Amino acid sequence: MSARRRLVVDLQSTAPTMALPAWGEARLRATAPAGWEVVVIGSPTDSSGDGTNAVSAETMAAVPEAEAYFGYGLPASLVAAAPRLRWAHSASAGVGSSITPELLAAGLVFTNSAGVYAEAMADTVLAGVTYFVRGLDHAVHQQRAGVWDKRPFQTPPFAVREVSGLRVLIVGAGGIGTAVATRFAALGATCTGVRRRPALGAPTGFARVVGPESLEEVLPEADVLVMAAPLTESSRGVMDARRLALLPFGAIVVNVARGALLDDDALLAALDAGRLRGACLDVFPTEPLPAESRYWLHPRVLVTPHVSGVSPARHWERALQLFEDNWRRWVAGEPLRNVVDPVAGY
Repeated sequence: MSARRRLVVDLQSTAPTMALPAWGEARLRATAPAGWEVVVIGSPTDSSGDGTNAVSAETMAAVPEAEAYFGYGLPASLVAAAPRLRWAHSASAGVGSSITPELLAAGLVFTNSAGVYAEAMADTVLAGVTYFVRGLDHAVHQQRAGVWDKRPFQTPPFAVREVSGLRVLIVGAGGIGTAVATRFAALGATCTGVRRRPALGAPTGFARVVGPESLEEVLPEADVLVMAAPLTESSRGVMDARRLALLPFGAIVVNVARGALLDDDALLAALDAGRLRGACLDVFPTEPLPAESRYWLHPRVLVTPHVSGVSPARHWERALQLFEDNWRRWVAGEPLRNVVDPVAGY
């Protein structure tokens, strides 16, 4: 075994903006603490979803002597092959599929990149809501058809509105939810958050927060529903037909978290019935979204291909700042940021 402490960096994503740039690799090597070697994997990996879909042979050969691992997710096969691994950091925010029996048995410290994607995701939420609130869906359809018609913008029940005065319910009051609330509150909207521990108080941008047990009480007050919660066993399918029916007429539904939080059939039924103004969807239970999905052609659905967190100019600066701070903390024996609770699932 090498006398040096080893970090394995496995970030050559097949998605161009999610692949560690050359300057990022140079930065990690330059900032490595004394006594550490940095092994950068050149083989491609998959960053989609939680990022636990593929492990290259090159990675499997490097991890047996690794003390730390920096990649997308933490596959069970990798944990099993790395008996010396003590800390793993995921460049993904979601980590649900990494919570495996192997991870629990290994007893290692697992951290994620929650917060790194929040600013870009919040921009996407605001843009998607504005798309429907200001009738830009009407504008797109009319432009394609060469039609000049002011009536859809002015006629109830879906006449245009202002962002100011909207009541925004955000399920998940962590980094993403807080970034969303900050933007809407700055424009005059009133934001309510749903968080697992409401006793922690209301983060910036929220007028109030409630616990999951109060979700059904606040749904009827939501002009906009934003799903920003991690996917866990308790949150899977949380927005079912019964709860969607509690939303007021003309509400907008946004999901930038995980597709499995929402019941697709129930959402489509509510849209078809004309109860909802629209839905902005960036994530889906099956990705890529199947060609036969009704979402593609639905006139009141805005589909984006799981890109709400993409920010090529700023992503890696945030991601590396977080990792490097945690690396320093690890060496110094200090508490790490973004430690995943395997019981809670995030």
